[in-house]
Parts: sequence; structure tokens; C-alpha cells
Amino acid sequence: MPDGSLPVEVVRGVHVVTAPEHIDITNAAGLRAAVLQAAAHGHGTVVIDMTGTRFCDSAGLHVLVSAHKRARSESGQVLLVIADAAVLHIFAITALDRVIPNFTSLDEALAQTPAGTAGPGQPGPPGPGSPPGPSAPGSGAAADTPT
Repeated sequence: MPDGSLPVEVVRGVHVVTAPEHIDITNAAGLRAAVLQAAAHGHGTVVIDMTGTRFCDSAGLHVLVSAHKRARSESGQVLLVIADAAVLHIFAITALDRVIPNFTSLDEALAQTPAGTAGPGQPGPPGPGSPPGPSAPGSGAAADTPT
């Protein structure tokens, strides 16, 4: 993005920040600002999508740990999506992979959030007067039908 800001979008009711390819001292402040923006407008959960991230230095780790601590203090959570082996290795050697929940796909991370389990474009429980929709096998939908 020309102004250096990072994309923040709402996916299935959850704010998702897309991290840059390289996170370091030159752009850590921008990541911090995007995460703060997402947290301010969200419902306690922020997902940081690092699937395109290939490098993260200590400045980036500091931003992520600070965001995690802030979210926890406000009864929220930060979830990371990390696909690159080198980035996963950084989290493993610093033990942050055991501190901040991380997932290999955005769908997997969103499935861990209350808002991400059913949102716009996703099936949710039908409301009063809603026509019946397709049922997932084993969902128990037939048990809801009065006999």
C-alpha cells in the first residue's frame, strides 16, 4: 500500500490484519497501528494473517507479544496465522509458539473464534421464521423437528 498502512478487513465477523512479507524495525510501528485499529473496532479477537510473512525480527515479535498481552488484559485474544517454516522456527526457538495461539490457515484460526464460526456468508442457526436450510451430516438437525 502506498501510504505504508497494512490492510485490516473483517472476515466472518473477525478483524484480520494482513502482515507484510518482512516484519522488522522499519515497519513494526505500522503493524502495531493496524493491530490497534483492529482491536479498537473488533470484539476482542484479532487475527494477524502472516501467511505471506517470510521474516520477523525482534521488533515484530515485540509488537505481537504486546498485542497478545493487551488483548488478554481486555479478555480478548490475538491469533496468528503462520505458514512459513522460517517464521515458525523463530516462534519455536523463542517459545512464543506456546504463548500466542498460532495456526497454519486463516480458516483454522477463524474457527477458534466465536464470531468466526458463523458470520456473513457462513451458515448459522436459523432465526425465527427462517426457512429450513441444508443440514450438515450428524448435526442433529432432525432432532429439532417437532414430532
